[in-house]
Amino acid sequence: MAVLPYPAKPAQAVAGLPGLVHFFEHLGPQDLPRLGEFYAPDAHFKDPFNDVRGLLAIEAIFAHMFCAMASPRFVVLSQMASGNQAFLVWDLRFQFQGQQAWHTIHGATHLSFDAQGLVLDHRDYWDAAEELYEKLPVLGGIMRWLKRRVAKG
Repeated sequence: MAVLPYPAKPAQAVAGLPGLVHFFEHLGPQDLPRLGEFYAPDAHFKDPFNDVRGLLAIEAIFAHMFCAMASPRFVVLSQMASGNQAFLVWDLRFQFQGQQAWHTIHGATHLSFDAQGLVLDHRDYWDAAEELYEKLPVLGGIMRWLKRRVAKG
């Protein structure tokens, strides 16, 4: 995680948070070129599957999301901000391509902002096994069995 060597001005660092939340809650494939309005050019992004740096790499991750999922929508449930840091709790609601059932991934994001209020570091936290693998037809059954087996100790 990139931590700034100087304290960012809180008004600058988190002033963009409401706009960023609105952007993600209304995100569509056509909005991806706008990531530069919210992210620094060399921003870092990490989630359970990706660890990339730069706007093009981050845009590619979200573009892949729209290819893999039908109608993905982020719903930000809560947010906290202090100094150059912010934390979001969210749900990602989606359908797998070609399926009717809706699914939800519960997660959280830690954000660090630069002095201009752009995201410098974006780290998503969510349990890929529980939130994704268990929802897949074949793999889900195996994951649920493993979870029960480990829980019985």
